[in-house]
Amino acid sequence: MQLQVCVAGATGWVGKPLCIALVRANDLRLVGAVSRSHAGRNLREVIENVDVDLTISESVTEALETPTDVLVDFTKADVVKSNVLTAVNRGVHVVIGSSGLTNPDFAEIHEAALARNVGVIAAGNFALTAVLLQRFACEAAKYLSQREIVDYASDAKVDAPSGTARELAFRLSEVKTPEVTHAIENTIGHKESRGATLDGSQVHSVRLPGFVIAVEAIFGAPDERLTIRHDAGSGAGPYIQGALLAIRKVQDHIGLVRGLDKIMD
Repeated sequence: MQLQVCVAGATGWVGKPLCIALVRANDLRLVGAVSRSHAGRNLREVIENVDVDLTISESVTEALETPTDVLVDFTKADVVKSNVLTAVNRGVHVVIGSSGLTNPDFAEIHEAALARNVGVIAAGNFALTAVLLQRFACEAAKYLSQREIVDYASDAKVDAPSGTARELAFRLSEVKTPEVTHAIENTIGHKESRGATLDGSQVHSVRLPGFVIAVEAIFGAPDERLTIRHDAGSGAGPYIQGALLAIRKVQDHIGLVRGLDKIMD
């Protein structure tokens, strides 16, 4: 039996190749596509190699009028929470690939998913190397007490930190709280230059042309340091397999699961 899937952000950087992958998958069926900029057009006119007769919806609410098992959200920070809660409240499972959600947002989504008996999988980054960075950084955090995170993205990215950096900070906080030699509030000069404190870690966000997504977990100890870094290329290919895995696994869970590594094993 095929899973019925709707993609929000279907004409975006990840959305386009994901739609192509869904059409080619034997066990998945693309039944909905959301894109505010292409609403009303046929998906096959917008994305090459997607030979399906599907009209693009303007909103998730409109798209979910078609029976749907899983919503995949690759939209933007200003709409992702609304999209997710709309789907959850309709009893639709959700895979979140968009950034911008805070810990309170995730808590609200988790409670809503529990109430509706559906699963939600959120990954700051679906690329295998990003998942490995998170895993290796959590291992390093067991032994190294001081750390900071540097988050890089293009100048077009309006939310900060990235979902990848947010998820990394959250997962590191589950290991232990880092030590700080001098409290941030005691900084002489501009304390803002020390970055934002997120789940106990200092996070610094760089937004410049030439970057896609990159994240560094930097650990320091007397006379030594360790840097673990993930860099994304210009293509969305590395995200697709992780997204497909999450789509196939989300119905196995109730409530929110944060991190692709938690379903990989």
